[in-house]
Parts: sequence; structure tokens; C-alpha cells
Amino acid sequence: MANPSYNRKGFGLKDQVRPEIVAEYDGGLIPQIREQGYKYQRGNVTVHLAEAFGFCWGVDRAVSMAYETRRHYPDKTIWITNEIIHNPMVNAKLKEMGIKFLDLDEQDNPKIKDLGIVGEGDVVILPAFGAAVKEMEALENRDIAIVDTTCPWVARVWNRVAKYENANFTAIIHGKYAHEETIATASRAHCYLTVLNLEEAQWVCDYILHGGDKAVFLAKFEHAHSLNFDPDVDLERVGVANQTTMLQGETEQIGKLFERTMLEKYGPQALSEHYMSAGDTICNATQERQDAMLKLVEEPLELIIVVGGFNSSNTSHLHEIGLRQGFRSYHIDSPNRIGPGNRIEHKPLEASHRGPFTVEENWLPAHPVKIGITSGASTPDRVVSEILEKVFMLHEMLNAG
Repeated sequence: MANPSYNRKGFGLKDQVRPEIVAEYDGGLIPQIREQGYKYQRGNVTVHLAEAFGFCWGVDRAVSMAYETRRHYPDKTIWITNEIIHNPMVNAKLKEMGIKFLDLDEQDNPKIKDLGIVGEGDVVILPAFGAAVKEMEALENRDIAIVDTTCPWVARVWNRVAKYENANFTAIIHGKYAHEETIATASRAHCYLTVLNLEEAQWVCDYILHGGDKAVFLAKFEHAHSLNFDPDVDLERVGVANQTTMLQGETEQIGKLFERTMLEKYGPQALSEHYMSAGDTICNATQERQDAMLKLVEEPLELIIVVGGFNSSNTSHLHEIGLRQGFRSYHIDSPNRIGPGNRIEHKPLEASHRGPFTVEENWLPAHPVKIGITSGASTPDRVVSEILEKVFMLHEMLNAG
């Protein structure tokens, strides 16, 4: 980054802002539940808490740097190019601190970013998901202080994509093409194709082996490929990368699928000329939370609550694990989704983060119940604690009188 005011280490104020962050986001029941072996009972409700959940190191770092930035520049106009993380509570707090969001209008609706409104002398925070190359270029060589909170795991994927780029390989990105992280990753490759899941990857591999209608291919992946992408040419040399919050097992399957496909098409002697291994680029914290969820679903639970922003990819995958194991699983982003009465508003797995959401009446049984709970890597402990308190209160109400 050419900008001399570029900063990705913070301002040495972490110890000063830490008490404020702890007071805002930590506490409640969570420390007590941890001390009791991640199992807690109140009345006739038994809670099993996943052993890895909530804020990860990268999220904690990004939030801390945002707080440090506000303290270091108390009188400056501060912008952020996107949500710092996918959590409504945290983003609302940053707005209260006077930090402006470039990706939202005054009604908090998404809009096309206009970096031109950033004034000379202002400060710009790049979020944990990173920023696209065009955004970075628009900020270069200006009198703007830049604070880069990009998660190192995301940057690791960028390094992998850069290797593909240098070797003239197409980056096959396992991710959600409209997700901020995937947009930032794709911007670092001149030639890329984004696949959402194993099914889409299989479709691409069938095309590699057997050919097909190019127009149909381009229509299917209309928003998920680089400019002037030609599947008949650009799928001859590929390497797999990923959005760091996808399911690790699926990313591994996709990598093996493309490797087998290139082996079948070009033979073992030419495999290295047509396929590059991705290595392990799933975020450690994402994998830890997925592993903890897989352990949680081994418990005799009646239902599972998954807490996190509705646009949080890693949270949606935790929700997916619960559903795949046959549990009633509810993805909610705040305690406000519970009530009034015995109702819950939750996000179905297939729904957009803007809805439509589902409202279920009588979701919590009145009889003694065991529930599991976990949260995505962007969710403060306090939110989980407040949700549990609401569940306990509701269950007590259902059994009153």
C-alpha cells in the first residue's frame, strides 16, 4: 500500500480500550457456564454450550483496532468500507461512536460505495473481511489515514490466489460470490470462478470432462466469474481457494474433485500443469467452531439455538450442521427475536440475510428440555447470555400457575 499513513497494527492502545470492550460485549452467564464444563441448568432447562463459540481472535483484533482508531483520532471523521464484522450489536456501537459506514445509506440499506465522499484528512477503516483491490487503489496516494483490520487468515487466502495468478492458473473460489470476503479475494485474480458448494463444483467438473453449452455455463455462473471468462479456455489450469468461513469438509471435497477431474482429463504426468493444491486456508477459529458444533449435536438435545448475524457465513454453516443432524435449529441474531410470548423469529438456512424470516409459535416446550447453543465468530458473549436469560424466563412463564 503506497499510502504512508497505512496502519495494520493498531496504535498501542489495546490495553486502554480493553476494559470498554469487555464491559460492552462480555459477561453474563457465559463465564459460569464455562466453569461448569459447558453445561448449565436452571429450573427444568438444561443448556449445553458448544466448547468453541463466539468472538475469534481475528474478530477481537478488528473490533479492538476500531476502538483504538476512534481513541487515537478523537476529532477526525472516521469511515469504514463495510461492516467491521457481521454482528448488528457491534456495528451499532461503532455508529454510536461516530464511525460512518460507506456501504450503507441513512436507512442502513446497502448502496454502491462512493469512496469519493471521503475527505482529505479523514480516516478509513478496512474491515476484517478485507477490501477489494479497486477500493484500495481509490484510497492510495491521498491524504487519508488507513487502518487495515483484515484478518490474517483472509490475507493467507489472498497469497494463495496470488500464486495461482503468477502461475497463470484460474482461481476456483469456494464461497458466496456476493460475500465481502469473496469479493475481496476474487478482486486479486484476473481469472476466477466462484462455486457455492459441491454440487456446483461437480457441474463445473462435468463441463471440464465432457464440454457443454458455453452460454448455459456463463448464465449459470452469471455473477460468479471474472470478466470475459471463457470456460473452454480458462478451466484448463485451475487451483482451488476458499472463503475462510466455509465448511472445511466441503472445501476439501471440492479440492479433491478438481484434482481427480484434471487427473482423468490430462493424466498423472501432466497433473501439475493443470491443477494446483490449495493447502489449508479454512480459518482455525471457523474449524474449531464447526468441530465443537459436531460434538454438540452428539448430545441428547431437543433443539439448538445458533446465534449470529444473519449475514454471517460461519454462523450459517453452524446452523447447517444442526439441521443436517436432524435437529430443530434456530438461527437468530439477538434476544429480540424471541417473543412476545412463546414465539421465535428465525432465519431459514436458504433465506437471504434480509429475509423473509420464519415466525414459529410455541417453539419452546413447557416440559423439561435440553437445548444446545452456539454462536458464530462475530457474536459477543453478552448476546448469547441475554438470549439464555430470555429462554429461562420464557420457560418459567410457561410453567407458572
